[in-house]
Amino acid sequence: MAQTAREELGETDAPVEDQVVQAFDKIVDEGAQRLHRSWREVLTTGLAGGLEVATGVVSLLAVYAATGSHLLAGLAFSIGFIALMLAKSELFTEGFLVPVTAVVAGRAGVGQLGKLWAGTLVANLVGGWLVMWLVVHALPELGATAVESGRTFVEAPLDLQAVCLALLAGAFITLMTRMQHGADSETGKLAAAVAGAFLLAGLVLFHSILDSLIIFGAIHHGAPYGYGDWLAWFWYTTLLNVVGGLVVVTFLRLVRSKELIQRERSAAHS
Repeated sequence: MAQTAREELGETDAPVEDQVVQAFDKIVDEGAQRLHRSWREVLTTGLAGGLEVATGVVSLLAVYAATGSHLLAGLAFSIGFIALMLAKSELFTEGFLVPVTAVVAGRAGVGQLGKLWAGTLVANLVGGWLVMWLVVHALPELGATAVESGRTFVEAPLDLQAVCLALLAGAFITLMTRMQHGADSETGKLAAAVAGAFLLAGLVLFHSILDSLIIFGAIHHGAPYGYGDWLAWFWYTTLLNVVGGLVVVTFLRLVRSKELIQRERSAAHS
């Protein structure tokens, strides 16, 4: 009876609220478009994403060097997420909700998801590496700050705290993505970007791309640690970011939209 009443009261005949239907359709359509990109489009969009998120890292380092406050530096980092949003670029960790939903709905394949993830991850790192090289040589005082900040990650043991920090980073940035897709205005999307940046950078969570750029800046400046130390931290952080985004946030959204997914898959195979 509850489902019948909901269908009668809503504008659609779907067994869920109209807002859920609209958000689901928007996410699936966008995810399908992103997953059907060519390798050229994936790599160039990811490269641009690495360049743009680096602007946030530069802001973070500058504010932290001036204030010593991680919370203020986290707010400054929001410049990077705002740049990503307005420029329509791609960040690897933003791919845990929208593209996955499109795959589950039958609008794209797992291979296409793998291409998007792999291409975006590599391109983000390359773009960020290049910008951090420029930053450290243009503003060497920020290189010293990067060396100090980078120790937090490369010297962290793989223990329960590190696991939780990486899981939370994946969950929070995926939640930010969901908030931006649920926002009805640019102001709402900007607020979500600032909130996501504050949580990730202000609380010094373990984020595979953001923190890699800090480490790259430190290495460019001559840090006493190198790429091997970065890889020892990066592999598990990336994996746990994915788990946090998929299990903590995306899975719940998919369960909430179960009937819509079944409808979409039926339509895709008809």
